[in-house]
Amino acid sequence: MSNASPSTATIPADLLPDLVAAALRAGADAAEAVSAESAALSVGVRNGTLEEVEREESRDLGLRVFIGKRQATVSASDLSDATRGRLVDRAVAMARLAPEDPYCGLAPQDRLAHGPFPDLDLFDGTHLTAAELEAAAVATESAAMTVEGVVRSEGGHASSSTSRWRLVTSDGFDGAYHGSGFGLGVGVIAEKDGAMERGGEHRHTRHLSDLPGAETIGAEAGRRAVARTGPRKIASMTAPVIFENRIAGQVISPLLGAISGPSIARGSSFLKDRMGQAVLPSGVNLIDDPFRPRGLGSTPFDDEGVAVARRSIIDDGVLTTWLMNHAAASQLGLASTGHAARGLAGPPGVSTHNLHMEPGNRDLAGLMADAGTGLLVTSMFGPSLNANTGDWSAGVSGFWFEAGELAYPVSEVTVAGKLPDIYLRLVHGSDLEFRGAFNVPSLMFDALAIAGK
Repeated sequence: MSNASPSTATIPADLLPDLVAAALRAGADAAEAVSAESAALSVGVRNGTLEEVEREESRDLGLRVFIGKRQATVSASDLSDATRGRLVDRAVAMARLAPEDPYCGLAPQDRLAHGPFPDLDLFDGTHLTAAELEAAAVATESAAMTVEGVVRSEGGHASSSTSRWRLVTSDGFDGAYHGSGFGLGVGVIAEKDGAMERGGEHRHTRHLSDLPGAETIGAEAGRRAVARTGPRKIASMTAPVIFENRIAGQVISPLLGAISGPSIARGSSFLKDRMGQAVLPSGVNLIDDPFRPRGLGSTPFDDEGVAVARRSIIDDGVLTTWLMNHAAASQLGLASTGHAARGLAGPPGVSTHNLHMEPGNRDLAGLMADAGTGLLVTSMFGPSLNANTGDWSAGVSGFWFEAGELAYPVSEVTVAGKLPDIYLRLVHGSDLEFRGAFNVPSLMFDALAIAGK
């Protein structure tokens, strides 16, 4: 492996400031321009043979302009002078025809982040060739195929990428940061008594040195596939349910939608009247940390240039804040919390950064021992949510456990509950792992409705 930084073309430093200035000359009262540059290389193999190589490089622009309380956004991947001129003209023309939005506008200057921005160690300049990625994918697949009971590969894959994001506004904000990513994974099929089950494992990190090795990832993929073979159906009942740490975040994610500023402003949230109240049990803390070194969601500022901060969104079970961008904050008469998130086109939405639930005192085995008998969920699909009431259900599969020990795999199961109620009965485990931008330990609920055969 070589350690030279990948050679990717960069957008000229004066392009975004010039684009903003051109928008003002064309009649905009205010404007912001964003650029996104990325380069990615991914390799896929199957049965030890190269199956695909994909290389992608992109340079894209986005422009948002304001005329009074009207706004418009446009984007382009062509950086030529002629295209940029058309981009400006189109954006201004669209803004003149857009309906008024009393809450739109640039974030207030007193809320903006100021440099120098912290180094969050998001970039690893290690350059991997296609041959090196292929070798890693083959090794991962090979490790998974050596697990007893695995009969077929669905393919191994490896990837590396770099990205750069920059935001410039007519109010004087100018910020940029870049990052890298390395991925490795494999999917396999295991067989038992003629029945087949899929399993896989994939990891993604900012730095190559943080990526688990091929043997570790392959062995875990094979183990998970084999463990799922021979599933049974279970009867409908109410019983303790534990969600494994790698999928437990899917149970908590509706809470984030329910405390997003736009949802609160629309009144379409099952937590709209719960500010300052307990929404999770005492002792449970949900932390959003944009400054975590090497975090997949780390950022020195949000997508409107607003300063970000480490926040206890849930502190000792109590809801402390909505997640807000400037528009939602304006509508609610509050201040942005630095959670604006946007792409190249369209106005910003909201998103957390690096979110995690602090661990509890019991590992997964301890939670199962406490529950005695119940369902351990290891995969989830097709969740359904009524955003106004919190009524929630999801298809799941996993394992039935008895006397605190795994008994047999189960499938074709649905679990359901009313989130405001079941959240207050949550018991959080100690097995927190930082695998992505949203990390939660295993979660146990004392009694959920289980629909089986």
